[in-house]
Amino acid sequence: MMTQSLDKYVAEYENAGRGRDAEPPWLTSTRRHALDRFQSLGFPTTRDEEWRFTSVSPIAESTFALPLDGRSFGRADLAPFRWPLVGAHEIVFVNGRYAAGLSHVGALPRGVRIESLASALVSRPDEVEPSLTRLADAERHAFTALNTAFFEDGAFLSIPAHTILDTPIHVLFVTSPAVGALDARATMTHPRVVVVLGDDSQASIVESYAGPNGAAYLTNAVTEVVLGESAVLDHYTLQREGARSYHMAALHARAARSANLRAHAISLGGSLVRNEVTVVLDGEGVECTLNGLYLADDRRVVDNHTTIDHAKPHCGSREIYKGILSDAARAVFNGKIIVRPDAQKTDAKQTNRALLLSDNASINTKPQLEIFANDVKCTHGAAVGQLDDEAIFYLRSRGLSDAEARHFLIRAFAGDVLNRLPLEPLRTAVEEVIVRQLPGAGVS
Repeated sequence: MMTQSLDKYVAEYENAGRGRDAEPPWLTSTRRHALDRFQSLGFPTTRDEEWRFTSVSPIAESTFALPLDGRSFGRADLAPFRWPLVGAHEIVFVNGRYAAGLSHVGALPRGVRIESLASALVSRPDEVEPSLTRLADAERHAFTALNTAFFEDGAFLSIPAHTILDTPIHVLFVTSPAVGALDARATMTHPRVVVVLGDDSQASIVESYAGPNGAAYLTNAVTEVVLGESAVLDHYTLQREGARSYHMAALHARAARSANLRAHAISLGGSLVRNEVTVVLDGEGVECTLNGLYLADDRRVVDNHTTIDHAKPHCGSREIYKGILSDAARAVFNGKIIVRPDAQKTDAKQTNRALLLSDNASINTKPQLEIFANDVKCTHGAAVGQLDDEAIFYLRSRGLSDAEARHFLIRAFAGDVLNRLPLEPLRTAVEEVIVRQLPGAGVS
């Protein structure tokens, strides 16, 4: 049964390959190798240590196809999925393909590239090749191999050295399955994003993923980030996929000396969600911050796996992930900190907290420290619990109803992460969406 399922992906790959005549030969070879690796690896199972709490059988047992061309999608359709980033450079992809008519890129400093990855591979392949497929590991990770084999498009974002981009970049991926299509198979898209910041450059980049609630579809996204010396990047991932969707995502980043990466991940949708973040601190003095917040209700599953690899000395990392779970939702958090033998003077702190709003909600949490140096400061903390009865009693004594008190405490729990988002309009908008999704959302 599994072999038959993988064979369908091979057939889909061969069909899609007929339209890739213009891509460089090195990429064609890389794609074919990735497909071979996917066939060898197969979909991960709960027998794999990295997946033992998360079953992807709903994906493995389904049949997905690349979206057909011809789906009309206008600005009115896009409106529910946009974030209020007034004046931002916005590049939009619908069903995995660049939508020029929905995108807007304003005047840019000299040398800045904000464009479709498919276009960049044709017009400037030599600029793309050093970064594309270099960080994301398709040898051991099936979903990354699947993305590498199948990605049709995505974003290529390049900020040259000594350039500060004051205006945020918004990369928006929307899935819009055709209603009543002759091909009833669920659709899959494999967005790819490549981000390159030169030495002493600075930028804010927002990746967002969205889709309708009524359709089952797969989004399998991979992002590769390369930071030069003293580069500064605020990277946001905002996921609010449809309630029946599957969202697999991997962010891979490598930072050179004195670079600063702040990565903020907000997960609000999807039926089965897996977010992987891997950051290599590959130069002295690198600072890395990972902030994460996720909500899940019903029987949804959200799995967050993070790895911060301290490869060089005098680097610092801070990580805080928080989850709010209700009904029979499940979550997984696996946070790994690696300190290499030469990475002396490492300062790393990891915090993971989950708020369970029902007796049936659950989380499996696993902090990991792999330390091979002796002059380091590394700590981790994990806490799982329910709302504090004493805090609820205190708020009720001040005139709030039970529902209002609970809602207030949940918002405060989420606010600890939301307040760390530097873009204020975005922070406000995200909070509004979260408040609408929280249990007891009708409470003012």
